[in-house]
Amino acid sequence: MRKIRSIQDLSFVAEQTDHVLTLFSGGLDSTYLLSLLSSMHIKVTALAVDLGDGIDRTKLQAITEHYGADLVVEDATEQFIENAVIPAIQAQAMYMNMYPVSSSLSRPVISRIAVETAGKLGCGAIIHTANQSQNSLRRLNGAIKNSGYRGFYGSPYEYSAITRTDKASQLSIPCMQDQRQGSVSSDSNLWCREYESGVLDNPEDFMIPESLFLWSKENPSRQITEAAHQIRITFRDGIPVSVNEQPMPLVELIKFLNIRAGAYKIGRYLGLEHLDQDEKVLEIREAPAARMLMEAYKHLEMSALPTDYLNHKHQQEQIWTMEAVEGRWGSPLQLAARAFIQSSIEKVSGSVTYKMEKGLATAISIVAREPLYLTNRDHWEIQAAQERSQRSLV
Repeated sequence: MRKIRSIQDLSFVAEQTDHVLTLFSGGLDSTYLLSLLSSMHIKVTALAVDLGDGIDRTKLQAITEHYGADLVVEDATEQFIENAVIPAIQAQAMYMNMYPVSSSLSRPVISRIAVETAGKLGCGAIIHTANQSQNSLRRLNGAIKNSGYRGFYGSPYEYSAITRTDKASQLSIPCMQDQRQGSVSSDSNLWCREYESGVLDNPEDFMIPESLFLWSKENPSRQITEAAHQIRITFRDGIPVSVNEQPMPLVELIKFLNIRAGAYKIGRYLGLEHLDQDEKVLEIREAPAARMLMEAYKHLEMSALPTDYLNHKHQQEQIWTMEAVEGRWGSPLQLAARAFIQSSIEKVSGSVTYKMEKGLATAISIVAREPLYLTNRDHWEIQAAQERSQRSLV
């Protein structure tokens, strides 16, 4: 057994190898892990993976230097977009049709980079900080295991449960002082910002601090006033290519929508997610670009694809999404679902225009390249009646 599951396991690993890699976000859990490892006389490299939401290198450097660890920052934004976000848009990847999946998309990318980095540096262990109430535990463990990595891997918080309050109280580093008051845990990338724990623990009685939200805040200075509060999203062969006729790389297009659509207070989600034994935990998300892009994609699909096909595709979407949620990326089932989904992407070409208001994005124009919809029902009625009446009762 080479899986790390407790703080005691860290001590054992420190005796077996001289260099470990930790996944590091600069948050409370990953900083507390550095503090534990700093007393074990082992070389530590902290890996921060940028998934398009930005990295505060100065803060991360201050924390890692404080605990005597090396910092490595890798930009995986393009990998994340190509391997996760585009398939998620095309698969309409919404958990139980409630909210866009997020960390499920990022874990395979992070794990792949962690395994590559550990190999280059000769690290005998890859350590992350997910706990039993976070689905990232099985997603990260599964992705690392499936990579063929032969060192130790896992999280010491799986069996060593320590509250966030207790972790914060034991950290004296100045730049972590802001963690003492806020016990909400977060995970962010270009696609979605996700919040859980702390004041969000109890679904029967919770309060969502407005200060959590970064993108989905009403902000008139960032709204689309120059286009009469309208946003037109254009797709070509299943991929978003422009906003308001301005071509953009997908990374920039997503950032644009997060800020400009988010300025109308668009893209907030709330819902429960299941753990591995079907316990449920509450999670809050903000994802303005995901809200706009997946709905626009669906409008164009509905415009150009037969209804029977769409019904079957919906089943494949749920299979693809749940395989991602369970950490089974690249499974035969997910690959088969992906192949079905990809069979229709060339039909998803055209544009959808939205009228933006506070809390609302209302479609006012749907233009498909190869539409099945009618644009003049009266004319169609007359033509159809003429064509279909050319028959005999004999």
